Amino acid sequence: MNVAQVTAEILKREGTDNLFAYPLNPLTESAAAAGIRPIIVRQERIGLHMADAVSRLSSGEKVGVFCQQMGPGTENSFGGVAQAWSEGVPLIVMPGGYPRATAWVKPGFSALLNFQHVTKSAEMITTPEQIVPALRRAYTQARNGRPGPCLIEVPADMWNVDVPGTLDYVPTQRFRSAPDPAMVDKVAAALIAAQRPLIYVGQGVHYARAWPELRKVVELLEAPVTTSLEGKSAFPEDHPLSLGSGGVSMPRAVFQHVQDADVVFGIGASFTATGFGIHFPTRNKVFIHNTIEVGDINKNIPTEYPLLGDSKLTLAMLYDALHERLKGRPRGLTPAVVARIREQNGPWMQQWRPYLTSDDAPLSPYRVIADLMQAADVANTIITHDAGSPRDELSPFWKPVTPLSYIGWGKTTQLGYGLGLAMGAKIAHPERLCINVWGDAAIGMTGMDFETCVRDRIPILSILFNNHAMAMEIRNMPVSTERYHSTDISGNYADWARALGGYSERVTQPDQVLHALRNGIEATRNGQPALLEFITTKTKVYSTFQAGYQSKAT
Repeated sequence: MNVAQVTAEILKREGTDNLFAYPLNPLTESAAAAGIRPIIVRQERIGLHMADAVSRLSSGEKVGVFCQQMGPGTENSFGGVAQAWSEGVPLIVMPGGYPRATAWVKPGFSALLNFQHVTKSAEMITTPEQIVPALRRAYTQARNGRPGPCLIEVPADMWNVDVPGTLDYVPTQRFRSAPDPAMVDKVAAALIAAQRPLIYVGQGVHYARAWPELRKVVELLEAPVTTSLEGKSAFPEDHPLSLGSGGVSMPRAVFQHVQDADVVFGIGASFTATGFGIHFPTRNKVFIHNTIEVGDINKNIPTEYPLLGDSKLTLAMLYDALHERLKGRPRGLTPAVVARIREQNGPWMQQWRPYLTSDDAPLSPYRVIADLMQAADVANTIITHDAGSPRDELSPFWKPVTPLSYIGWGKTTQLGYGLGLAMGAKIAHPERLCINVWGDAAIGMTGMDFETCVRDRIPILSILFNNHAMAMEIRNMPVSTERYHSTDISGNYADWARALGGYSERVTQPDQVLHALRNGIEATRNGQPALLEFITTKTKVYSTFQAGYQSKAT
C-alpha cells in the first residue's frame, strides 16, 4: 500500500467514519475506497469545525480528521485549527504539502512552519517509513494530556510512494492518571470545613466522562455548582444545586456565589483568564484546582490544593475521602443552599420574564429562546451558539439536562463556528435534534455551508437572529454608524436558504415563533435542514445579568 492507502487504513482502525475535506487531497479517494465517507465542505474552516464536534461529542474517544489541499487550502484552514487549539479539542489535520524539492521555497505556505503555534505537534512526512509512527504519535498526543490538534503535512510527491513492510498498526489509547492521594484527603477536609464552597466545572469532566462521579460528590458535599461554557451540560441545570453556567452573561446566583465563595473547587477546568468566562476574584478565597494539564496550575489563579489528574479518577477518590469523613451521610445543608439559590435567581428571572415572553415586534431574541425550550425535547437536543450576542443570550436561559448536549466555547470567538459544530453534532448523533443559534454577522462568515447540509443530508435546525445590524458594535462605532452605516448588514436569509434546498421561514411576529419552531423541527425529522430567520430588535439587553466585572447592575 502507498502512503495515502496506509493513512486511510489507520484512520479506519482509529474509528474514523467520516473524513472532512476540501477539495483536492489524495487521502480523500483512499479514504472513500476504505469505506470512510468523505464530506466535502464549501469552506475549510467548516470542515474543521465539524471534525471538532465529532471529537467533543465522543469525549475524544473518536478523533475528528480533516484534510485539505496544499497552499491556499492550508492557509484557509488556520482559523479552524486555532479555534480547536484554544478550546482544547483533539483533531488530526492532514494538509497536502508542496513537493519535497520545493517545500521550503518561498512564497509557498508551509503547514509545518506556520501551524506550530496552534497545534500540539506538527510533522512533515519525507520518507514513507515515517507515516505509521507519525500517525501513532499524532493520535497519542491529540488524545492525552490537554487535548488538541495535531498536524501531519504530506508533500504532494509522497502520497503515492509505497510503504515497505506489513501494516501492524494498533489503535492508540487514552491514558488516565490520578492525583496524589494525600492531597485528595486534604481537599476533602478543606471542602468540609468551607463555609461557602462552590464547585466550578470545566470541560475536563466531559472528556473524562465523569458526570456520575461529579453528581455523587455534589450531592454528598451539598455544594452549589456552576460551569464554564465549555463545561455546560456536565451537570444537569434542573438539579436544585445547579446555579447555571457562567460566561459574559450569567444568572445572578452564579455571579453572587462567585463573589461570596470562600473555597472554589475547579474540576476539569483551566481557570484561564478570558473576557468570555467567569472572572474569579482571588482575595479571601481558597482555590482547589483539578486539571490534566500541569501548565494550568497557578497559571491565572493561585492554588494551595493542586489535583493533577483525570477528573473521573479525581472525583472517585474525592468521593471516597468525603464519604469516610462524613460517614456516608450528607449534612442536611441542601435546603439552605437551595433556598439561597432561589432567593437570588427568583427575582432575576422575574426581571427577565418580560423579555422571555415579549409580544413586541421586532422580536425579542429571548422570546425565541424561551419558545425553543418549549418546542424542543431538551434532553435529546444538542445545541450550540455563535460568538457575541447569540452566545450571551442563549447560555443563561438554555437549561441542559443531559451530558454533551450543549457545545459551549469562547476562549477565542471566531464568528461562524457554531454552524460547523451543529453539522458535526448531527453526523455524530443523527438521532438527535442539533441546533445552532447565530446572528446575521456570523452567517456572513460561513453561511454557504448550509448548502453542504442540503447536499450531504445533514438535517440541522439553524436559528438565525437577524436585526440587520452588528448591534454589539453600535455603541462602540457611533460616528461610523451615523455617517457611513458601518454597522448595518442585511439580507433575506430565509429566501436564500430555500434557494439552496433547505426548509425556511422568516418570522416577524411573536405569535408565529412557536409554530415556526415546530415546523423547523419537523422538517429536520423529515431529513431536510431548516433555517428559521427571526427578525429581532437591535436593542441589546445585558446589564442585569452581565459578568460582575463588566456590570454590577444586579
